[in-house]
Amino acid sequence: MQKRLVRKLDLEKAISEIETHPMPKAYLEQYTIPSRVAAEILFMATYVYDDIVDKTVVDLGCGTGRLAIGAALLGARETFGVDVDKVAVNVARKNAERKGMKQNTHWIVADIDVMQRTFDTVLQNPPFGVQRRGADRKFIEKSLELGRRIYSLHKRGARNREFIKRFIERHGGKVTGIFPMKMDIPRMFEFHTKKKRSVQVDLYRIEGKSL
Repeated sequence: MQKRLVRKLDLEKAISEIETHPMPKAYLEQYTIPSRVAAEILFMATYVYDDIVDKTVVDLGCGTGRLAIGAALLGARETFGVDVDKVAVNVARKNAERKGMKQNTHWIVADIDVMQRTFDTVLQNPPFGVQRRGADRKFIEKSLELGRRIYSLHKRGARNREFIKRFIERHGGKVTGIFPMKMDIPRMFEFHTKKKRSVQVDLYRIEGKSL
């Protein structure tokens, strides 16, 4: 059995080696989570809150699997990744095999609505709703149904923070922490005018309805 990673730098390096989406779609807001941000989230979930090791984990809108595979590398008992994009999920499956995580990870090509069982932990970097207004709300609602603990990234802003917190509480969840982070996004689409832009985001740690 592979020894689980215990150093953030080792995890960040492993995540940086995970292949990104070869043909990302703007309307799905398929921005790859930076390896530094993914490592920060996973280490917090693992070593501050004990929400990863020997836990069942699902990554909603998993893309090519950075959060799901990272959780497996840190010692999750069972990890699921679900995404509507078949290309992304196929890349995620190959990434997991390359990292020796084939047995610990399961990949599903489907809308997140298909997920029904309860998980210890939900990880998600949902669409921010820039291309499709309200796209992130569906992820929040589903994560609250599925998870005991939820880690969810959203665009920062006082009004956005107030709305998301109220939305979570209205749907039966409880925000237990909001952690500011920065995502550096490279130029990916034609409408991007800069080689790289920094996006200020908030990581929400949430207690789900299944507690």
